[in-house]
Amino acid sequence: MRKISDELMNMLNDAVAREIQVSVQYMWQHVLWKGIGGFAVKDELKKIAIVEMKHAEAIAERIAFYGGIPTTKPAPIFVGNTLKEMLEQDRKDEEGAIELYTKIIQKAREEGDEVTEQLFKKILADEEDHYDTFSGLLEE
Repeated sequence: MRKISDELMNMLNDAVAREIQVSVQYMWQHVLWKGIGGFAVKDELKKIAIVEMKHAEAIAERIAFYGGIPTTKPAPIFVGNTLKEMLEQDRKDEEGAIELYTKIIQKAREEGDEVTEQLFKKILADEEDHYDTFSGLLEE
C-alpha cells in the first residue's frame, strides 16, 4: 500500500482535532445558549455540529487507512458568553478550516492521493457553507 508523507498525516490529524473541537463547541453552544436570539440559532448550531462530527469520522478513517492513529485531542474549545461572541469565534474557526483544508487538498494532490483530495474538496464545500451561515447570522 502507498504511504503518505508525515506532513500530510500531521495535517490530517490537525483536521481531526479541529473537527472534534468545533463539533463540541457548536453542540455546547446549542445546549447552553438561551434567549430569543439563541432560539433562532440553536437548531443550526446543532445541525452544523453533527456535520462536523461526521467530518471528523471520515478524516479519522482516512488516517487509519494509512496506518495512522487519529488524535483524540480537540483543538481549544471556545463556547463564548454572548451569541455575537460565539458566532464571531465560529466564523473565525471556519476561516481556519478553509485555509487548512485548501492546503490539505494541495498536498494530497502533490502526493497523488486522489481520495484524500476528493474527501477534502467535499468537506471544504461544507466549511464554506458554514462560514456563510455564521456570517449571515452576524449580519444586523
